[in-house]
Amino acid sequence: MPKLIESCLVSLDGVTSTPEVWADFDDEDAALAHEALHNFDAFIMGRVTYEHLRAMWVDVSGSEYIDSLNAMPKYVASRTLNHVEWNATLLGPDPSGAIARLKESPGKDLIKYGTSRFDDVLVREGLIDELRLWIRPVVVGQGQRLFDGVDTSNLRLTLSDEKRLHNGSVVLTYETYRSNSKSERRRSDDV
Repeated sequence: MPKLIESCLVSLDGVTSTPEVWADFDDEDAALAHEALHNFDAFIMGRVTYEHLRAMWVDVSGSEYIDSLNAMPKYVASRTLNHVEWNATLLGPDPSGAIARLKESPGKDLIKYGTSRFDDVLVREGLIDELRLWIRPVVVGQGQRLFDGVDTSNLRLTLSDEKRLHNGSVVLTYETYRSNSKSERRRSDDV
């Protein structure tokens, strides 16, 4: 069964917004990101990410990474959009149910870039299976932070992989699981 993997660029001080300003990608970053795309069948995104990435990449070609990304099917959660383009489909009025159905179908994993308000639903419903944090060696100072406005009280993470890059960044991969009981929460708090 496919997993939903959330991949996010994060500054040392936890900022996730406007990574195009502070997170320069070098050849090693680009190769790693492009290699990862081969493991995914589709993108999951909220409206804001959809509109931002579409504006940035829809008319770009000639880069293997962006060409692959542009060709990939995309699923968009939105309460306001009635129509999407860029090889995208709206998830409809029950985005968590639609994602659960996508995860039950055969195929490769699903990818979601960045954290957003949509994560509150995804975390609450236990739909994110893996979290990849691309931690950049930069302090941004202000902006949206990782999991701003998201109830993470039942989210538990186990480090499953780490990659150190030559530019000083690290990519930390965490498997996720939900804590459903108060005693389980207490046990994990004691560790």
